[in-house]
Amino acid sequence: MHKLWLVFAQATTIVLAALFVVSTLRPDLLPWQSGDGAVVTIKEAPADKSGRAAVEPAPGSFSSAAKKAMPSVVNVFTTKEIKAAPHPLMEDPFFRRFFGDRFESPQSRRAASLGSGVIVSSQGYILTNHHVIEAADEIEIALADGRKTKARVIGSDPETDLAVVRVDMEGLPAITFGYSDNALVGDIVLAIGNPFGVGQTVTMGIISALGRTHLGINTFENFIQTDAAINPGNSGGALVDASGNLIGINTAIVSRTGGSLGIGFAITAGVAKQIMEQIIRTGGVIRGWIGVEVQDMTPELAESFKRSTTSGALIAGVLKGGPADRAGVKPGDIIVGVGGKEVTDSSGMLNLVAALPPGNMATVTVMRNQNKKAIEIKVGKRPKPQPQEQFQEPEELE
Repeated sequence: MHKLWLVFAQATTIVLAALFVVSTLRPDLLPWQSGDGAVVTIKEAPADKSGRAAVEPAPGSFSSAAKKAMPSVVNVFTTKEIKAAPHPLMEDPFFRRFFGDRFESPQSRRAASLGSGVIVSSQGYILTNHHVIEAADEIEIALADGRKTKARVIGSDPETDLAVVRVDMEGLPAITFGYSDNALVGDIVLAIGNPFGVGQTVTMGIISALGRTHLGINTFENFIQTDAAINPGNSGGALVDASGNLIGINTAIVSRTGGSLGIGFAITAGVAKQIMEQIIRTGGVIRGWIGVEVQDMTPELAESFKRSTTSGALIAGVLKGGPADRAGVKPGDIIVGVGGKEVTDSSGMLNLVAALPPGNMATVTVMRNQNKKAIEIKVGKRPKPQPQEQFQEPEELE
């Protein structure tokens, strides 16, 4: 019996060894191997010397434009102290009698927000939105290559919502400015920024409209409208053309939900460049001013003034003692020209006056009683806008 068991064990060992050899060298000879389990041979793209796939950009790809512009776009992180408004019951003597002054000092907290910026000079200058760095106590810049550093504010302009900050770093990749004046509706554009703090993101769209004004976003408006996805955190980021050149600074969106609905606005690179250069040179922006309140001409107004066109800006009010008042401008005058340039609407008139050097004489052409009249005005300096109240309700910032 023992001998029989030994023979069985040896035979089993030999069979298992044979199966192992066959399954290793010729698995296709085994009956339970089907075609589905066979090794599949695939084609792979040729590799370069480093072992990476040598892939050409696909037709219609904008990877080269993104690669060119992305290193110049930074993330901007700010923190500031926000004071909560005092409780309204503190004004009640009965309340104060029982609780004393324990709630008298407003509570304060640190609030953090994020945005984007664009490196415009290898000397460390970064262009962003005024509302991104407004009232910030501390600003931190994070580059696309992972470097981080503190930044200081050089100056800002609330009326165009632009600001310039500077960092002390070397080897900064400055963006290339494009020609926003040559942009056309339908051109492909890329929006680059840090939406919702997820990290640097590129979205694509087209230019939907040019010269958007009367939106109530800024005092001076001349926006590029785009359907490239722009979300909170994209503010201050770059809008670039298909070659990766800067044509705008992303600023605002129209949204009912807080997210992108395909209507975004960017300040043109031409305007941004002018404001940036003034801020770097003087720390602020100086504009011309004549002291009038204007409104657009409507068909009804044009009919009442017996005009065949709605072009021009109707003067609704004149500041007493201001440059226009001293020159003899009156409410009801219609401004049709500033410095020899035609005025089409109130926004255009505002931009033309702002471009006048304060202290110089300028010719303003008005229509009065259906007669054209040229008035010489000594241009004043536009007053700075009043700062907004810093008290906010104690709620979490988004």
